[in-house]
Amino acid sequence: MPELPEVEALALDLGSRLKDRAIVRVDIAAFSALKTYDPPISALSGAMVDGVTRHGKFLDIDAGGTHLILHLARAGWVRWKDEVPKLPAKPNSKSPLAARVVLDNGAGLDITEAGTRKSLAVYVVRAPADVPGIARLGPDPLADDFTLDVLSGILQSAGRAQMKGVLRYQGNIAGIGNAYSDELLHAAKMSPFKPANSLSDEELQTLYDAIRDVLGDAVKRSAGLPASELKGEKKTHMSVHGRTGETCPVCGDIVREVSFADSSLQYCATCQTGGKPLADRRTSKFLK
Repeated sequence: MPELPEVEALALDLGSRLKDRAIVRVDIAAFSALKTYDPPISALSGAMVDGVTRHGKFLDIDAGGTHLILHLARAGWVRWKDEVPKLPAKPNSKSPLAARVVLDNGAGLDITEAGTRKSLAVYVVRAPADVPGIARLGPDPLADDFTLDVLSGILQSAGRAQMKGVLRYQGNIAGIGNAYSDELLHAAKMSPFKPANSLSDEELQTLYDAIRDVLGDAVKRSAGLPASELKGEKKTHMSVHGRTGETCPVCGDIVREVSFADSSLQYCATCQTGGKPLADRRTSKFLK
């Protein structure tokens, strides 16, 4: 799933390609992806692109005051094409194509979603806040106003909820997903199950620094990369996420995993839990 650093890089890359170009049309190939009806998708035809920005994990293409907003969800992506077919894209349940943006120079943007679990969302709105998910977003963790006190307030309000879930919830902090929550908790040497309101002042500072550093470094590495290289860049620089069974780059211990119904987390016991493996409920169930 694209998270804050990748969506930020996509916004930069697409902004340079789309700005001051006119949208000829937007084709919807997967009707379930379009979540709005007013303004209609045709409102984008003929509009000049003013810029591309990010709201958390939402990508926002501003076309003359009408916003084409994408949430790529778990398996969505955008693919730049120097030349797109002249005929409109047709619905095809076997194709990963969800939508296509056609520009006045013949180039365009394919919005795709792999797999059978379809959750990619396309919105056409007059203002970004008209998208419910954007209206509910918490503060951006790389913004100047995301201070230590702001983070402290978020954690205290969360009570004894587990750190992993608190960091992933977009209403708390915008843009952190499954991958980067694993990474910044590893950098902070903190258990994913630690209660949010139990941090000492020193632990709070360490977590704050990890959030800013891990995400900030990822944004810097991704800046300037084309969309086709972003997934590889992200995977290459993960320390624990997606690396179950490999060695931790900090201490050399084995990276472990806890599985849930539709996701998993990765962590290093030596770095994060005092050497104690966390209970994997799925594995434990099978062993009973």
